[in-house]
Amino acid sequence: MNDLHGWITQQVDCVEQLIGENEWPPSQSKGVRLRCEADRRILNRHRLATEWTWEHNAPCHGCGTSGYDDTPNTDNLNDCPELLDLAHAHGITEEILAGLDQPLTVRQEPKPRGPLPDTRRVPAALRGPDWSSQ
Repeated sequence: MNDLHGWITQQVDCVEQLIGENEWPPSQSKGVRLRCEADRRILNRHRLATEWTWEHNAPCHGCGTSGYDDTPNTDNLNDCPELLDLAHAHGITEEILAGLDQPLTVRQEPKPRGPLPDTRRVPAALRGPDWSSQ
């Protein structure tokens, strides 16, 4: 099973396939196609925030962050209010929602900083009590 983002993507794929099979009258197919495009834009914005996964579990990128430490507004992609509303429009049920997987993340450790600066030439007046030069 997929996470919420993957489930919605499958639903949009299915609708687009039905458009290709002429399941809608020509007067409605343009509106359905535009709706699919809008859904894909929302999915593109509300995605797994892979750049934050070293610090948090599986936050939603589109929901943004808040606070002095940039804490994600949505801790888990499956709890994103935008995606939940979008899933509701595609007919998700409580049973389907309960059976969805949690988003899989690859934990990335912060990248190491560059080499330490050479501090051997710092004047004595600028050195603190615990100074150690390299």
